[in-house]
Amino acid sequence: MSYALRTLWRNPGFTTVAVLSLALGIGANTAIFSLIHTVVLSNIPVQDPGSLVEVLHKYGNYPRGNSVSWKNYQDLRDNNHVFSGVIAVSENSLHVRADGQDMEFRDGGYVSGNFFPVLGVKPAIGRLIVPEDDRIGAASPIAVVSWSYWNSRFNLDPAILGKTINVQGASLTVAGVTPRGFFGLQQGLKQDIWLPIAMEPVIRRNTYTAPNGPPWLKLAARLKPGATIEQARAEMKVLFEGSSDPGRPSVEVEPAGAGLARVRDRFAKPLLFLMATVGLLLLIACTNVASMLLARGAAREREMALRVSLGASRWSLVRQVLTESVLLSVAGGLLGVILAYFGADALVGIIASGRERIELSTQVDGVVLLLTAGVALLTGVLFGLVPAVRAFATSPASSMRETGKGGETRFRRLFGKSMVVTQVALSVVLLSAAVLFVGHLSNLKRLDLGFKRDRVLLATLDLTGSGYDAERLLAAYPELLARLAAVPGVRSGTVSAVTPIQGPGAARAATMEGYQAKPGDPQFIAENFVAPKYFETFSTPLLAGRDFTLNDRGGPHVAIVNRTLARYYFGEASPLGKHFTFKDDDKPYEIIGVVGDAKYQEMREATEATIYLNAAQENFAPTQLAIATSVTPSAVASEVRRAVREILKTVAVTRVTTLSDQVDASIVSERLVAQLSGWFGALGAVLAAIGLYGLLAFTVARRTNEIGVRMAFGATPGNVTRMVLGDALGMVCAGLILGSPIAYWAKTYAASVILDLPVDNLFPIVFGAVAMIAVALFAAYVPARRASRVDPMEALRYE
Repeated sequence: MSYALRTLWRNPGFTTVAVLSLALGIGANTAIFSLIHTVVLSNIPVQDPGSLVEVLHKYGNYPRGNSVSWKNYQDLRDNNHVFSGVIAVSENSLHVRADGQDMEFRDGGYVSGNFFPVLGVKPAIGRLIVPEDDRIGAASPIAVVSWSYWNSRFNLDPAILGKTINVQGASLTVAGVTPRGFFGLQQGLKQDIWLPIAMEPVIRRNTYTAPNGPPWLKLAARLKPGATIEQARAEMKVLFEGSSDPGRPSVEVEPAGAGLARVRDRFAKPLLFLMATVGLLLLIACTNVASMLLARGAAREREMALRVSLGASRWSLVRQVLTESVLLSVAGGLLGVILAYFGADALVGIIASGRERIELSTQVDGVVLLLTAGVALLTGVLFGLVPAVRAFATSPASSMRETGKGGETRFRRLFGKSMVVTQVALSVVLLSAAVLFVGHLSNLKRLDLGFKRDRVLLATLDLTGSGYDAERLLAAYPELLARLAAVPGVRSGTVSAVTPIQGPGAARAATMEGYQAKPGDPQFIAENFVAPKYFETFSTPLLAGRDFTLNDRGGPHVAIVNRTLARYYFGEASPLGKHFTFKDDDKPYEIIGVVGDAKYQEMREATEATIYLNAAQENFAPTQLAIATSVTPSAVASEVRRAVREILKTVAVTRVTTLSDQVDASIVSERLVAQLSGWFGALGAVLAAIGLYGLLAFTVARRTNEIGVRMAFGATPGNVTRMVLGDALGMVCAGLILGSPIAYWAKTYAASVILDLPVDNLFPIVFGAVAMIAVALFAAYVPARRASRVDPMEALRYE
């Protein structure tokens, strides 16, 4: 090994390029796998995670979800025959203040009393929530906190038990602490506060009332011993899908040992695609290093032959070559782990920029390190295998003859060219994928969303502990909006319950005047509570009728509908003046306006039928403030904060962003794939260029004598240049022929699992092919120029 280290140390250029190539490939694989390990493979720290399942539902083409009513939860808990326990949790972001410290946001959850017993989670100290805490009205005001919160806020002081903390303005007693490492059921959502579900009506006053409990809960369950997931799926169909109504959701039961499916559904497929991409990148790096080792082996043939002549065994030569290749791979692996640490951190940063609060660990743990070590050793053996075989076949006489003439064996030429062809083929696949995903992201950003995303500032108002009720806040909004309208650079301002692409809002069933219901009608119609100038602020066109005004308050109830609703329920007739009622509410609403369609949940989905209600008439206090500007939105952010502080005084501004950033946050998985595939495609092309350059430079050096003879017999520098470039283009064309069908298959497969990818568009493959030709010509230019400048007389005296 010491000799191998000295050999590599004496060739710093070769060693540096080889180690960097491997480090980039191994580091990228390690970074992606570390996230896959966290999101897809790691079990949550509970008892027997393999028996946990999640109950999901799916409406039509909408993404599947996990939210049911309290009554649905009770029905499933009390009437199933396959689960030993069914648990419910409502995830929330909570304001928490402890020991006089500043108020801070902490992710938390309201959980059913059997949550911790079913999971088999034991307290680090104190007690956890128990079934007795489920009794509405009888629940004591307690909270359970995580070990992480206990450590960060109380320095692991056991005196935390019995202390009072303020959660959403309510004083709660800390009853216990969860064990270290437990953060709930959701990977990527680190919950720090757990409260009994019975406490939610107390904390969220005027929202939920006993005895119905909170309206939407996520469900998980533990299978009974001997019960199978297939049996659970069959029973869920009976319990949830008893009706033939096409509007009812389908129900799915999925394993939940790795946590609930929300993060996996969003990121598992993109991460697996990226894992396949970086696998190709690692193959390119390996072929590159294999080519370099083989070329280097040719230069060392005289040394190898001399060592055999002096009595060295062929096996010792094989061990020597393999030792050098493994040392290279180990060095590349170590550097790759360092790169992976920063790379995984960058990936988590992209994921965290989404509209959901997701916090994934960037730790490269033992499993990931074990995989990295295995990959490093395997790559070392793979790219060192062929040079090792060549070392084993070393013959003193033949080697001395070949090196003495500067000749190159047929095997070495074919192997070197095959490596370049392979690199080109793999690079075409990577470049095609990069163009495909970058183009897909660009298409998403050009979609007509029904509003203008540029130059709109968004701010969320937090009413917790402010003392403001709906009536008082609605009375203050006109003054606030007038103050903001006077700020230089502000065009208009409004408030609403939901802003575009913020995610799902409220929805209710409604009956439209003159419409005969039929099977397949939407079960729920989306609704939004807005103030005047809402549509002006977001540049959503008013197609007919009028906007809301302050004078509507106190008059007949009015509503504005979008074009999708107008066409579905009223066809070509005007909906203006028509009335509708909501289910379980006899109060009629008159339609006074029709606006263009705008998207509120996902960019890629069809626009929902939507009703807009005047917030002032509904006595509903929306908390989403929107300001349209003629300047950069951030330039007026401080004025917005100042105006809120001076007029609303006790109301806090908790989130300030732009509409453009909010739209980008909704496509975080697409941005992740596009950005990384672009980097990996470019890196693969660079590695292929290095491989091609190395082979051609080595070939030119070995063929100096031949080139001199050609020039002595009349070949011009142009002829020599064309010869070298022709060799390069020949290898590239062979790589394109091999790689293009693979790229097309990969594109077709990607389109089958990722929505809206263009299946028939061949531009990505054409671009990849043209780019590789350009890269090859650039890489071949220097060796070709060097060959054209060979002096015939010096070449004839070569060796």
